[in-house]
Amino acid sequence: MTRMPALFLGHGNPLNALERNPWTSAWAALGRALPRPRAVLCISAHWFTRGLRVTAAEFPRTIHDFGGFPEELFAVRYPVPGSPELAERVVELLAPDEVELDEGWGLDHGAWSLLLHLFPEADVPVVQLSLDGSRDASEHHELGRALAPLRDEGVLVLGSGNVVHDLYDYSWARDPVPAPDWARRFEGRLREQLLAGDHAGVVALPDSGRDAASAVPSPEHFLPLACVLGTRGEGEPVDFPVDGYDGGTVSMLGVRISAP
Repeated sequence: MTRMPALFLGHGNPLNALERNPWTSAWAALGRALPRPRAVLCISAHWFTRGLRVTAAEFPRTIHDFGGFPEELFAVRYPVPGSPELAERVVELLAPDEVELDEGWGLDHGAWSLLLHLFPEADVPVVQLSLDGSRDASEHHELGRALAPLRDEGVLVLGSGNVVHDLYDYSWARDPVPAPDWARRFEGRLREQLLAGDHAGVVALPDSGRDAASAVPSPEHFLPLACVLGTRGEGEPVDFPVDGYDGGTVSMLGVRISAP
């Protein structure tokens, strides 16, 4: 079976679910270029729990976990099947850590706002794994290492967050404002470390000083990248198929890990 790539994508504003812009066009192009996965395991910034959970419903619901947006966004549905079989496999791979099979959660906007561009036919089963609020980036990286065999089993591991996520100075008008210097410095360091294979440096970045404090004011949008990076095999190349800034202070950087 073909080894699947692993992806981290910056999802940005929920309105990207409806829009056609350079980021959504890049996501659609990625979906067309990918080997067809058997299923997707999505790790989204917007499912942040105490302990680990994985969705086990046969048909996960579309969750509209936001407010103040147009009604048309709340009308979006992504009627994709789940995969209880994949959920059980995740539990097996992460043992002896306990992972709760959760039939109540579904797909939050961090998942479906990307997936409806990647796989618009909603015909690839999707399972979500939560982030564990009691674990840091290094520990999420280790979870990714445990999940790495899924890539050889036809599963696309997809992280959804934003490596720079500062809403305090975000331009809600979404004007094309330049990213501040601190954001570009932080993202530049991240790119250098990813290309160099410096995983320890990447997972330490959120605690690396003033630029990091602005770029990662809370961990949940960075942790999905740590998980995805943990699935990277020796010598696997990394590239950046998506970039840019949404609202000036939210990085849309995408990271792709692919077999050499």
